[in-house]
Amino acid sequence: MYLVAVAQGGHKPCVQAFGAGQFDVHDSKESKARSSFFNWSFLCLAGGSAAASLVLNYIQDNLNWGLGFGIPCISMATALVVFLMGTRTYRYDAKGHDKNPFFRIGKVFANAAWNWRTTNAVRLGEMEAQGTLRPKSSQQYKFLYKALLAPVGSHGEGGACRVSDIEDAKAVLSVLPIWISGLAYAITCALQSNFFTEQGITMDRTIWPGFQIPPATLQLFVGFSLILLIPIYDRFFERAITGRPSGITMLQRIGIGMFVSIICMIVAAMVETKRLETAMESGLVDKPKETIPMSFWWLVPQYLLVGIAGVFATVGLQEFFYDQAPNELKSAGLSLFLSIVGVGNLLSSFLISVLEKTTGGEGKDGWFSDNLNRAHLDYFYWLLAGLSTMGFVLYLYVAKSYVYK
Repeated sequence: MYLVAVAQGGHKPCVQAFGAGQFDVHDSKESKARSSFFNWSFLCLAGGSAAASLVLNYIQDNLNWGLGFGIPCISMATALVVFLMGTRTYRYDAKGHDKNPFFRIGKVFANAAWNWRTTNAVRLGEMEAQGTLRPKSSQQYKFLYKALLAPVGSHGEGGACRVSDIEDAKAVLSVLPIWISGLAYAITCALQSNFFTEQGITMDRTIWPGFQIPPATLQLFVGFSLILLIPIYDRFFERAITGRPSGITMLQRIGIGMFVSIICMIVAAMVETKRLETAMESGLVDKPKETIPMSFWWLVPQYLLVGIAGVFATVGLQEFFYDQAPNELKSAGLSLFLSIVGVGNLLSSFLISVLEKTTGGEGKDGWFSDNLNRAHLDYFYWLLAGLSTMGFVLYLYVAKSYVYK
């Protein structure tokens, strides 16, 4: 499991940054194609996940676990060969002789902190007069411009930072509020593979007489919605409706996805309330292993909404963190996006642990009782809808004042 984590940590941020780097942003056609790249990249990930849910789950449960793991092993080996075959055709960024970008950006913060007592108004005025700085640009994170001065006590200008270094530091600072506001969305994304599946276990999953769909396979509906909607968004919505080559802005796209995730939690809460009422009416509250006479199709809307939210928010966040990161830190920018997902999963687990202790114990059933018919996942979903709304309001505030790099 740790090897999987290490592999994904190296592969996921770099493969998208490297793929997007194959497009020239100064060329209008290639710039449009780069935006599509994130859509189709996410589509391929969704397609692979859907194939795994559809085929590998069945093979591992009914045939052989070795074969179930062997197939993805062979597919990864094939992917590696295909990747290496393109080595001579890829575009590579020319490596400069500049200092390490992390060192340069770190030096900006260090110099600004060291010179916090000094004033830089005169220096800023001179640079704006010379055209080195844009007046609007100098208004954001003005304290960082103290790094233009050599640290107090040093001799000469050798210790001063350059304007380009400060702009990179500002770019890093600017995306952090977006990162924070995206955590509520990441928490809701963590639910599709656990509680949604647990709900499905208790419901009637009959497709036709004698055949029931496995509970984990319900996640296929997320993949189906992604596979269906991404091409529609990329070819129709993004350009045909907006009338602009790049479609809606990245921040608008993320905001739409966050709003859809709120709707998803509201729908999930209402469906769970209906499931609990059906269990009570059928006298199955204390019979958790019995199938509740309620079709699994009731769960499909919330799975589809998860997919719709992903088309907008997840892909939008990927493109945003890549596009707004300093030029030499594109893969680090995508790592920031992945860290939202990771921290969101940790926060989800932490929230569940706290609620389990506070709502249960002493012989009473909490929100996450082992008997799902006595639990209250509906309360949890309403809580997440509230948290998502708070995160969405914070996001709107931050996005409104955000200045694109």
